[in-house]
Amino acid sequence: MSTPRAGAAVAVLGKQLLVVGGVGADQSPLKVVEIYNTEEGRWRKRSALREALMGVSITVKDGRALAVGGMGADLLPRSILQQYDLRKDVWALLPPMPTPRYDANTHLLANKLYVAGGRHCKRPVKAFEVYDTEMRSWTTLPTMPCKRSYGGIIWDPDGRLCLLGGLRQGGGHQSSKFTKNVNIFDSNQGCWLKSDETLAMKTKRADFAAAWLRGRMIVAGGLGHEPTALDTVEAFHPQKKKWESLAPMAFPRCSTSFIVIRERLLVVGGVNQVPSSANEILYIKEEEYL
Repeated sequence: MSTPRAGAAVAVLGKQLLVVGGVGADQSPLKVVEIYNTEEGRWRKRSALREALMGVSITVKDGRALAVGGMGADLLPRSILQQYDLRKDVWALLPPMPTPRYDANTHLLANKLYVAGGRHCKRPVKAFEVYDTEMRSWTTLPTMPCKRSYGGIIWDPDGRLCLLGGLRQGGGHQSSKFTKNVNIFDSNQGCWLKSDETLAMKTKRADFAAAWLRGRMIVAGGLGHEPTALDTVEAFHPQKKKWESLAPMAFPRCSTSFIVIRERLLVVGGVNQVPSSANEILYIKEEEYL
């Protein structure tokens, strides 16, 4: 890229890779937007954001990118919702969300864009809101059960948000604690389901890889309550209603990047005192699933 940056938002638009905002070499938010054409094999600058932002959350609907929130140069969170049209190379403002935040989790279900959690001045927020792309309006949903950071968020195929583990923020004189709790929001019922102890993970952890793979919730690595980097991997078996241990990762680490490709969980890099170059793939066989 022509612009060095960290923490940028990334989206795929057809055969184009869109890179939005982030933090520049001077540690300040960026408004620069660049796109990589996979057929031409080169980068181009596109229309910039309306203001410099880091911590933007981005998703794609009908070939257009929806960019939510972010933190400005004044270190304050934004409630802005922007839509990028690749063909016209134009950013359009949509109705802002009720709660300003950055680093939120976004997920698209049909015509609705769900925005869960995020941060406000470095502190986690419990806000949970949904934007109806057809009605062009926001609705406030029941807040997340507790303030937690570095947790795992998984959306399953049935439209349920699974909030796993993380570092639960203490209140008053209480200190923050690692948790193994799992909370589930059912988008069809529009509510958080009653807490179920059988859903709790075997190990308290934060800053881990989390994904939905072959009908199971998967968690890998992360930071344990010592705190130490973990190599353990767990999977929730829905029929047995319990978490089972899988083969551990070759290298204990947290802060990994991860993605599911062709029924495989690819875990890349991370940290264990020093940055890791490790790459590992988890594949659950059909007989293990049954």
